[in-house]
Amino acid sequence: MTGRTHGQAAGRGEGTFALFAGGGTAGHVLPGIAVANELTARGHPASSIQFVGASVGNDRQLVERAGYAFTGLPGRGIQRRLTIANLAAVLGIARATIAGVGLVRRLRPSVVVMTGSYAAVPCIVGAVIWRVPMVVLARDARAGAADRLAGRFAKASAVPFSATDLPRATVTGNPVRSELLAIDREADRPAAREQLALPQDRTVVAVFTGSLGSRRVNRAVRGLVERWGHRTDVAIRHAVGSRDWQDYARDLPEPAADGLVYQPIEYEEHMDLLLAAADLAVTRAGGATVAELAAVGMPAILVPLPIAPRDHQTANARALVEAEAAILVPDPELDANRLESELESLVDDPARRARMAACATAIAHPEAAARVADLVERCARP
Repeated sequence: MTGRTHGQAAGRGEGTFALFAGGGTAGHVLPGIAVANELTARGHPASSIQFVGASVGNDRQLVERAGYAFTGLPGRGIQRRLTIANLAAVLGIARATIAGVGLVRRLRPSVVVMTGSYAAVPCIVGAVIWRVPMVVLARDARAGAADRLAGRFAKASAVPFSATDLPRATVTGNPVRSELLAIDREADRPAAREQLALPQDRTVVAVFTGSLGSRRVNRAVRGLVERWGHRTDVAIRHAVGSRDWQDYARDLPEPAADGLVYQPIEYEEHMDLLLAAADLAVTRAGGATVAELAAVGMPAILVPLPIAPRDHQTANARALVEAEAAILVPDPELDANRLESELESLVDDPARRARMAACATAIAHPEAAARVADLVERCARP
């Protein structure tokens, strides 16, 4: 599937069906790509689908790898406290809004799909000014500021949970990439472990907390690796994140040669393989992550990001916790002691992990991308 280049997309607006707006993190971009893939499977040309997102981060890489045109807008998110940096952020958003309004006018899409964050704001304004129908693709149990702004004007809101507070809402679930939906953990585990150089005969723990990573999780994992250095029944694959990778890599914990298998990496490039290979995960609780864990049936220890707006990650985590598919550990409570205690109870109890996996898949929404695509097609203007 190959979309037009950025230059071709920006130069003319004929034939644009859907404009996906938002980004800044993979959790904002990947659900949009899942819906775009569903639309192309229904016959919409890849060249009729455009993405607009943040010029910083990995938005462009993710979108163009999927085969769609991408336009990056300036600006970054506003910090949730008074800082001088916020003045530059506001100016950047203003510049981006002017560009976004012009882009919507030039592309003249049949529908604009909002995937959230500050990067969506310019196209929200553009869609309102040029009267383009909007669909909000919400990812979290509690809607963010951009989603709530778009929701005031949108024809429909696709929400992951019935409690998500947006108007004109349809519960669709959170769209998950087709390659993750295709995972059969029992059948795919041996090959996935072989490709990731993980042992076949150990309990594999996957640790990942987004592209930047989490300093608190990293410290807890370091302490755990030092304690479990002689364990011969566990392997840990740990995505440290770009923010702390250089410092972390300079002083890696070193398990015994014949003990714990420990794989620290900067960023997980093969999430499909990791989710097929692992027995359980330690991770944050973003909407996309929670949906992916449910889709593949992965037991998890969830450590919600404490500064997430409206504490939405804790609300997301509760969906898995209440289904008995995950354990929630508040970020301030996580250290090596707590991580060891929670992990040990799962590593040493395969039957409990199996029950948690079954509970996770029971609340999954594998049809979410199709349901969102239905809304997008229904709301699009002829």
